Amino acid sequence: MYEDHAAVWRRIAAAVGGLTLAAAARACASDLAIDCLGVSLVVAGELRFMGHATDERARHLEDAQLTTGEGPCTDAYVQRTLVEEADLHQAFSRWPVFTQVAAEQNVRSVAALPLAIGHLCVGAVDFYRTEPGLLTDRDKSRGRSYARILTLLALDEHPHLLTAQHHPTRPGPQGYPPSVHMAAGVLAEKYQLPPDDALARMRAHAFRHNQPLHQTVDHVLTHHSLD
Repeated sequence: MYEDHAAVWRRIAAAVGGLTLAAAARACASDLAIDCLGVSLVVAGELRFMGHATDERARHLEDAQLTTGEGPCTDAYVQRTLVEEADLHQAFSRWPVFTQVAAEQNVRSVAALPLAIGHLCVGAVDFYRTEPGLLTDRDKSRGRSYARILTLLALDEHPHLLTAQHHPTRPGPQGYPPSVHMAAGVLAEKYQLPPDDALARMRAHAFRHNQPLHQTVDHVLTHHSLD
């Protein structure tokens, strides 16, 4: 384990861009021979935002998990353990909406690890591949080393992750960016809805129109309507 950790630090240090979350994500994707990678961060167990995505496929997949509240990122964060799926074509019952988005992005398998140090968990990292299969034991060990380092770099770039008052983990979506709550508040006031119902309506609208949740949010904040 120590040798893996030391080797991972050397790869990241040698990467273009220095010791940053983005550079570490690129080094990890290259080292583990995965096709794309996404990092989602969670503030105090409530507000979630995208830490990094190596390409648009990863960005769509991370946003899909934020929109639907299901997927490997949420499971890894909640369960505090490795979450894997060897063939997403066979995982509809596990993540019905996420698997549809994965198919659209030509992603066949995924592994996710929590970003944690001790009792503190600040998010999760998703490893996506276009071929079915599980990570090898070597790649799982390396992946855990990358996850620990990504956690440190995330805390360095977003120190509020460390200082925010944490709330207990609960089932379902692990938080949304502040703009999502603002947009839900706009809809709740306009249509006299409970905030949770307004949020559910936005998520359903985003999925029905095949658009990222942030686009729906931007529209609501601009036009004070989903229409």
